[in-house]
Amino acid sequence: MGEGVRIRFDKLGVIIAAISAYAAFAAPFATFRANRIVPGEARSILESLPAAVGPVLMAIVVAAALIALLKTPLALRLVASVVALAALALLIGVAGSFLTPAGNTFARVSPASGFWLLIFAFTLLLADVLTRLNLSPQARVGVLVVAAAAIGLLLVSGSWNSLSILKEYFNRADSFWAEGSKHVTLALGSLAAAVIIGLPLGILCHRVEKLRAGVLNVLNIIQTIPSIALFGLLIAPLGWVASHVPGAAALGIRGIGTAPAFVALFLYSLLPVVANTVVGLAGVPRAANDAARGMGMTDRQRLFGVEFPLAFPVILTGIRIVLVQNIGLATIAALIGGGGFGVFVFQGVGQTAMDLVLLGAVPTVALAFAAAIILDAVIEMTASKRRVETA
Repeated sequence: MGEGVRIRFDKLGVIIAAISAYAAFAAPFATFRANRIVPGEARSILESLPAAVGPVLMAIVVAAALIALLKTPLALRLVASVVALAALALLIGVAGSFLTPAGNTFARVSPASGFWLLIFAFTLLLADVLTRLNLSPQARVGVLVVAAAAIGLLLVSGSWNSLSILKEYFNRADSFWAEGSKHVTLALGSLAAAVIIGLPLGILCHRVEKLRAGVLNVLNIIQTIPSIALFGLLIAPLGWVASHVPGAAALGIRGIGTAPAFVALFLYSLLPVVANTVVGLAGVPRAANDAARGMGMTDRQRLFGVEFPLAFPVILTGIRIVLVQNIGLATIAALIGGGGFGVFVFQGVGQTAMDLVLLGAVPTVALAFAAAIILDAVIEMTASKRRVETA
């Protein structure tokens, strides 16, 4: 007798299917509130969508979960994850319009835990597929651009206008972009300052061994200080500078505001930049240095012509760490008047308005995610180029 058909399950697919089943059948898909601060009423997928649409989404979720559960071809898993994510993105907007009473400007409809769990599950499936496909750095950036363009089209089309987070945005559109500009300026400005100071300091630590341990230990100590505590510690000295140094206040230096936030982020940024510079330079093959000496190159020529180019991918890894870290930490700057997306986060916490919290948190996460993907791609391309040049 022949053996029966054996069903093979994907290990990650089991987790994805379990999350999807709970999210679709047990968790709420959307939350309806009569206004922005009252407790919400949980609604399932079938309750959140028109009668002809809810079952379609359920069918898509079940089919995509089964495809994830079984050992299916990568192309099929890719299509399933994209279709499921697209359906969720489109239909949460439909749920917002369906649940909001006509002419009611006070009601709020928010994505609930079931929606976020489904987004997480199928994003995990998509990430697994893209990892297995081993895409080139350019292709990964291309995927990011396509995803950003799709989200942009949904925003421009007005499909999500009935959702509470967009209503919070419309009420604060001007301040949103102003705080976003402050957030990006803090993150990039502190990174630029850390690179300008950290690279020469890292080179010096590499060349002078006695200096290395002391500098890295001090930077390690700074890194262990909680961000809120460091912001607080900087208030007094910067306030003194603003009061006693002519022209300091005119430059924006004061005890609270952007100055202490910038200095704190700069101090947190130094360790990854300095440490990765030291590690990168220490990892340069001795043969490369010996060959450069044999060609009569000076120390300066070897540093900029041989050592620094070979160490650059490692240094760039430190810069990636700093940028992602600073995008997140800049949120805390709002506590001392530094601005940024944290303004909406802390306003939302104070008003128990979670949609306002999301208005600050979602763009922060998106910026950090995009920065990580882009810099990972740049690091990989740079490392590949160096390998080709040294081959």
